[in-house]
Amino acid sequence: MPTSNRFKKSVFALAIIAATVSMSACNDSNSTVDPISPPANKNFNRVSSFPVYLNTDIANETVAEIVAAADGGNTLVYTDGKLDKIGFVDITNIAEPAAVGSVDVGGEPTSVAVIGNYALAAVNTSLDYVNTSGNLVVIDITTKTVVETIALGGQPDSIAISPDGQYAAVVIENERDEDLGEGIPDQAPAGLFQIINLTGEPADWTVSDVSMTGLAGLYPNDPEPEYVDINEDNIAVVTLQENNHIILVDMTDGSIVNHFSAGGVDLNNIDIEKDSLINPTASLTNVLREPDGVNWVGNQRFATANEGDLSGGSRGFTVFNINGSVAYESAESVEHIITNHGHFPDKRAGKKGNEPENVEYGIFDGKEYLFVGSERSSVVLVYQISGESDPEFVQLLPTTVKPEGLLAIPERNLFVAAGEKDDRGDKIRSALTIYQLEEGPADYPTIVSSSNEDSGLPMGWGALSGLSMDLQDGNIAYTVQDSFYDSSRIFAIDVATEPAQITHEIILKDTNGALTAIDASLVNGDDEMTVNLDPEGITTSANGGFWIASEGRGTIGDLKKPFEFENMLVNVSSEGLIEQVVILPTETANRQLRFGFEGVASVMSGSTELLYVAFQRTWSGDTANHVRIGQYNTATENWKFFYYPLDAAESINGGWVGLSDITSLGNDEFMVIERDNQGGPDAAIKRLYKFSIADMIPLADDGSDTVAYPVLAKTIVDDLMDDLAATGGLTPEKVEGLAVTADGTVLVVNDNDGVDDSNGETQLLRLK
Repeated sequence: MPTSNRFKKSVFALAIIAATVSMSACNDSNSTVDPISPPANKNFNRVSSFPVYLNTDIANETVAEIVAAADGGNTLVYTDGKLDKIGFVDITNIAEPAAVGSVDVGGEPTSVAVIGNYALAAVNTSLDYVNTSGNLVVIDITTKTVVETIALGGQPDSIAISPDGQYAAVVIENERDEDLGEGIPDQAPAGLFQIINLTGEPADWTVSDVSMTGLAGLYPNDPEPEYVDINEDNIAVVTLQENNHIILVDMTDGSIVNHFSAGGVDLNNIDIEKDSLINPTASLTNVLREPDGVNWVGNQRFATANEGDLSGGSRGFTVFNINGSVAYESAESVEHIITNHGHFPDKRAGKKGNEPENVEYGIFDGKEYLFVGSERSSVVLVYQISGESDPEFVQLLPTTVKPEGLLAIPERNLFVAAGEKDDRGDKIRSALTIYQLEEGPADYPTIVSSSNEDSGLPMGWGALSGLSMDLQDGNIAYTVQDSFYDSSRIFAIDVATEPAQITHEIILKDTNGALTAIDASLVNGDDEMTVNLDPEGITTSANGGFWIASEGRGTIGDLKKPFEFENMLVNVSSEGLIEQVVILPTETANRQLRFGFEGVASVMSGSTELLYVAFQRTWSGDTANHVRIGQYNTATENWKFFYYPLDAAESINGGWVGLSDITSLGNDEFMVIERDNQGGPDAAIKRLYKFSIADMIPLADDGSDTVAYPVLAKTIVDDLMDDLAATGGLTPEKVEGLAVTADGTVLVVNDNDGVDDSNGETQLLRLK
């Protein structure tokens, strides 16, 4: 052994001995994080998003999983396991990333790393879970050609290159078959660790094996190594996720210098029920961390993303010392931050919550940053960390759905996240998202919540629909969340701040029995008589309180999507008590399709309150491509209607066009959101129109097969596609809320679908 290596190992051993905090004694939770702390002088802001189908065809399903950088950070190299390719993107101009081709690697690339002008792809070529195999495919980045293929010892999962460029580490997972029996290890063949010596040309590179069996306490014969990173001392840290174990390997000789259990975490005030409510009041004890991604934080500490897999997942991240003791534990703080930002995935609450998938570390402008990617919340949490200090949360970044690969490019002040999920039918495209560290405040979030005023716990929110301004306080707007969540509620938003802040919630209650008299099935059986409507629109009333437009569910006479309940206008007091429920006349209700009430606007005509309701789509018997604007007279209790002409669909993916919200501009003028049901690159219509009802006389529904309602003339106000493109993200489908402030600012908000088959992003646009 060379003298330099012997000295290095001695220093490393002394560092292990010097760390004295035991892992069992340290569970340093940092759950009291202020989600709306003042912005730093510099923040990461999203610049652009690159859907990776651009390297193939828009109809193809793709999976951008792991990303690396070449050419001084001007080229991104990513894995596409769905198409068995390594793709390349030119980001010389970060605002306009360009597709520059892909290379077929003869199997599923699970990871990629770059050294010089070579991209090293770890490729799974296994026939099944027993007959495992894989290759290290070496690609010349300039010519986009394979220059060498090196056989590996089984199914690879992660690859890393040492900072000095001498070694590559590949973890051979040989993953378990989750459908075999109960899916529990041991399952042969065992995984291992491989070291590739990168001396010379690729044809000269050599491979050596490091056994990892017999070390973990849970399944010692089936290690299943998951992820690897290498520090400047050439020490590799390897996670054994299902084994809840961590191993440190000296890359110079393959010796194992330390290994230890990842331990467990106590979690307090978290949501553990998939119940369509965000209720962070439960606790869990000694949850195994089961780390996935791992990254060195300097040379003496490393961070793990505790995603979980087999029987654990502690919903956060941990910073370990090299001796296995815990330097920092995030515990429940990650989910609290995510909840305040509207990204909590309630449908995953009963499993592993937000599932942190990966971590990344980088030094930007002399400051150390730690990035933590949450797979189920589709965000990256950014922390600053210095020396031995605890990580300090500084901002949250929106990603595309299911971020996996994280990449810091400090030489260009860039950070990149790879979102792996791709489902065109669900308006989701796999993409690389590029962020830049720049002077000034963070562009995201646009809305956060304060803590609950009663419990002090994070106030969960999501799936925002309608918007309306307070009639007395011009800084307060109100919004509703739709039927994704139970216990319908109104949120008050202070829009004078940036980001806007949800200050309190108003839970709707049917204590007066007004809703029970119409449809008792919509009233919960609890003591407070909470309700489960489908609030899509809201307007403040000059008579006090609110009117809410609740969309009906189902279609009259349709067996596939049968009628369940009616469209309703619900009058609610400022305390949330339901005082009146208005339904459509029978002759109109009998035309119901599943796309009903969306927005509502209140207008005073003398002492009479008139309510104007936007229907989303054409109903049975209506003129094609025309949708109703209903007028309800609260004094006469009569309904009359106008027709609003819809734009024809323009998306390359087809779809439909409808209305989302309506707001009064005064003087008989109204503004509406007109949108298609497409998202991402397929979106084409997200527009604001205005119209006047002056000299227009609405008509009642006489029950005939067709009614020629007066047709409104509309004028374009704004093409929201441009405003949404300016956020740097992919276009959201459901642009749903609309209000105008006293100074003429137009507020527009999208529905994030409760972070279900959605990246959970909520954009509150402020348009002048």
